[in-house]
Amino acid sequence: MIYIAPSLLAADFANLESDVKRIASAGANYLHLDVMDGAFVPNISFGAPVIAALRPHSKLIFDVHLMINDPIRYIDDFVKAGADIITIHLESCSDPLKVLRLIRSKEVRCALAISPATPVESIIPYLSEIDMALIMTVVPGFGGQALIPETIEKVRTVKRYAVSKGLKLDIEVDGGLKPENIHLATEAGANVIVAGSAVFGSKKPRKVIDSMREIAAEHIYQG
Repeated sequence: MIYIAPSLLAADFANLESDVKRIASAGANYLHLDVMDGAFVPNISFGAPVIAALRPHSKLIFDVHLMINDPIRYIDDFVKAGADIITIHLESCSDPLKVLRLIRSKEVRCALAISPATPVESIIPYLSEIDMALIMTVVPGFGGQALIPETIEKVRTVKRYAVSKGLKLDIEVDGGLKPENIHLATEAGANVIVAGSAVFGSKKPRKVIDSMREIAAEHIYQG
């Protein structure tokens, strides 16, 4: 199944509750929440208080993407705020496995992300420990970027490895995804699609989401 995860970065921050309800009504599965600290990435977004404030107003799966240094310091905060999935970056901590196991101990799904400059081989040893791998298809830190085509081969590599080992692994892609290029990601094996501007920026988000699902269904991973 293809899951559509609109990114809150592209929402109207003056009307977050109504905007989140709008994309939920349009058929979104997840709400992708990009947390940035201005250190790991050169931008600051929002933190646990914003997520906690939104949680009572949405039944979407809260997909919390921590683009922050030393994320182990804040795992409890994001669990309490209502995260369903917590993603950390391989590049953000000295002992990713320790953080991933802490997340899992909180009965929250754990995920690991890699940035475009990070070799895909570096995530392979962790795949049996996680519920989802996030392949960044843009440089993390800013919304509205164009997808980097070279990142798609990383998706295919992770998918092939997961299949070869019998792993039940979601593969998420984040950055520049829209109806015009979703087929690149799904053909390579991605099944969780983060789309910010394409969904939140549309006057007809249901049409966008339906279109993405239809195209994805026609371009599934074949090996």
